[in-house]
Amino acid sequence: MASAAVRDELLCSICLSTYTDPVMLRCGHNFCRVCIHRVLDTQDKAGVYSCPECREESQERPALMRCLALCNIMENILTTPPTQTEAEIFCTYCVDCPVPAAKSCLLCEASLCEKHLRVHSKSAEHVLCEPRANLGDRKCSVHKKILEYYCTEDAACICVYCSAGEHRGHRVEMLDEAFQKKKKRLRNVLQQLTTRREETEERVRSLEESRRKAQEKASGEAERVTALCRDIRRQLDDLEKRALSEISRQEDSLSALIKKLEIQKDELSRKMRHMEELCNMTDPLTVLKEPDTGDLGDPEDTGGHDGGDGDTGGHNKPLHDVDGLDVAVILDTLHTLCDIIRGIRRGIYGGDPADILLDVNTAGNYIRISDDRKTATCTLQNQNHPETAERFQKYNQVMSSKGFSSGRHYWDVESSRSGLWWVGMCYPSIDRRGQQSYIGCNNKSWCLRRYNNHYSVRHDSKAIQLPDKISSSRFRICLDYEAGWLSFYELCDPIRHLHTFTATFSEPLHAVLRIHVGSIKISGGVTIIETDQRQVTEKQI
Repeated sequence: MASAAVRDELLCSICLSTYTDPVMLRCGHNFCRVCIHRVLDTQDKAGVYSCPECREESQERPALMRCLALCNIMENILTTPPTQTEAEIFCTYCVDCPVPAAKSCLLCEASLCEKHLRVHSKSAEHVLCEPRANLGDRKCSVHKKILEYYCTEDAACICVYCSAGEHRGHRVEMLDEAFQKKKKRLRNVLQQLTTRREETEERVRSLEESRRKAQEKASGEAERVTALCRDIRRQLDDLEKRALSEISRQEDSLSALIKKLEIQKDELSRKMRHMEELCNMTDPLTVLKEPDTGDLGDPEDTGGHDGGDGDTGGHNKPLHDVDGLDVAVILDTLHTLCDIIRGIRRGIYGGDPADILLDVNTAGNYIRISDDRKTATCTLQNQNHPETAERFQKYNQVMSSKGFSSGRHYWDVESSRSGLWWVGMCYPSIDRRGQQSYIGCNNKSWCLRRYNNHYSVRHDSKAIQLPDKISSSRFRICLDYEAGWLSFYELCDPIRHLHTFTATFSEPLHAVLRIHVGSIKISGGVTIIETDQRQVTEKQI
């Protein structure tokens, strides 16, 4: 039994309990794995990690090393029940001066020192064992006989009378034999548990590595989103200032025009008064001496004569043609906003939806391709396409002519409510003959499959059923070539992620379609799958 001082050394300084799956930091201090994970998780936001014991800091999340020696010590302590030592068990017969016991007799239910052991009976009935504090549990509670046998049917330790009584006819083993078998089974279970724990630890390490990579990527994406939103706000502020400035300029221009027209109106009023005075005069000499005013022109002409300088001020435009606010600037602002949105979309996906054109040279003989290479129709009539090396020889599959070897791309699929189809991407080196050419049935293609309203994703003949109910008829396939991600989404509100394949792509990826009934239409980068209402079975494929 470990001493109190030793047990104190086996306490985790975080939870103050004995270590559970102890791990060690780089500084040498030990903690429970769960405890130190919680501490490090709380330090993630600060970006600085420190040991709870010595406060040694690091900029990166420290790696946790399993302390094997400490793990073994803990296992021994946990699996070994506390027992009394020889010094704590004294001879039953040495009353005046306690003497440590050397053996215990199960029949006598007494502990014996070396002196009393020499005179103790040596008969077979007197079974000696290591000193024990409680000897009563080694005897049958009914017959008060030593428990020598083990009933495997009742999983009970029994005495000789029990074996001939209520356990008669049961399979009975000697206690030591059953004990050894039980220990063997426990060792096997322990080995299995150890293996499972090692596998779990490996998975934890893998998940920790995945989380670290995800955190790094999330940090980069957060910076990208922040920069993108900052740029959007800047552009929106510039657009707002430009539009408001133009509105203010046009307001000032109209105000200046009104002011100039008011001046012209006053000048016309003055001339009118002078004409009225001339018309009311009776002296012909005075009237005739006044200079001739000439032709005043169109009454709506706002130019007039303002002292003979000939400057019309650019306002010879008829009054009914003077418009209000010029909305062309506002429309230009809206168009600019649309350009910004398109730029954001390109920043997220690496461009507009991929313009998918079908490659006629790859289409199977029971697929008809339209002249614009945007529609693939399943037909029962053999099209007798020329046999080429790149053509799918037997099945209703077709590839796109364009492949993607870098960047981010996406294309959308809209399907009918019934039917059987496959949509995905593949390498151009995919086999074109036999069952190994099925998309999803080799290591060169990845796909989403629909059959009788059940959906699954497939790669290298391994299928993963999608458990969630899919109600939408629209899907999106997104490719991030450098990151090695090929993702499938359900285009519902909000958009829902279905599955992501991860791989290190080694060839360009082409869109690939397989359809059993109906047609596939591709328009403007959006792939539409249509199937008729005929029922199909797996055997027909």
